[in-house]
Amino acid sequence: MLEVDGLAKHFSAPGGLLRVLDGVSLRLEPGARLAVMGPSGSGKSTLLSILGTLDEPSAGRVRLDGIDPFALPTSARPAFRNRAIGFVFQEHHLLGGCTALDNVVLPALAMGSVAAPVVARARALLERVGLGGRQQSPPSELSGGERQRVAVARSLLLGPRLVLADEPTGQLDAASAAMVADLLVELTCETGGMLVVATHSDAVAQRIGTVLRLESGRLEPCRVGP
Repeated sequence: MLEVDGLAKHFSAPGGLLRVLDGVSLRLEPGARLAVMGPSGSGKSTLLSILGTLDEPSAGRVRLDGIDPFALPTSARPAFRNRAIGFVFQEHHLLGGCTALDNVVLPALAMGSVAAPVVARARALLERVGLGGRQQSPPSELSGGERQRVAVARSLLLGPRLVLADEPTGQLDAASAAMVADLLVELTCETGGMLVVATHSDAVAQRIGTVLRLESGRLEPCRVGP
C-alpha cells in the first residue's frame, strides 16, 4: 500500500514561500492505477519526485508497504528506490551505447550483478512490449515509441511495488501514446504493483484508471472524457 499524509513542498521565492504541494493525502492499494492531471507548474513532477524519494517533502509523510523511505539513512535510499520503485519519464533516458536488452537490465546491474533469471525476465519483458526482435538494437535504431517501450520494460524489471510515470507519452503520437499507456496498465496489473501517471492528456488519463487533478497544491477529483 502507498500512504501519503499531509504532503507539502515549499520553495523560497521573492515575497515568501511558493507552496507547490500543500497537504496532499492519498491511499493506493496494491493494483491501483492513478492518473494525476494538472497544468504545467502545478506540481505533478514534484509530487512524483517525492513519491519516488528523489526529493524530500517539506512536511508530511510517505509510506510504501509500511516503510517511510525518508526515515531511512540517506545512504540506504538508493537501494530502496531501485528495489521498490520503477520510473518512466518523458525522456526515455536510455544509454545510447547499449542495446535495448542492456538498457532493460540496468536496474539489476546497479545492484551489483545480473543473474541469468534477470536476463530471462528482461527478454520476456521486451517480448511483452513488442520488441522481442529488437533486443540487440541500440536506441538510435528505435522509434520514439519503441524507446519508450524499452523504458517501460526497464521500469518493471525488478517487480517494483510502485511505478511512477511522469508524462511518459508527452513526445509520442496518439497511437504510440495509447500503446505505452496500455502496457503500463497491463504489466503493473500483472505484478499487483501500483501505478501513478502524471499526464496532460485526457486520452491517456482515461486509459489509466482513477483520475485526480492537482491544483493549488491539492489533489481533487477530476472527470475526463465526454
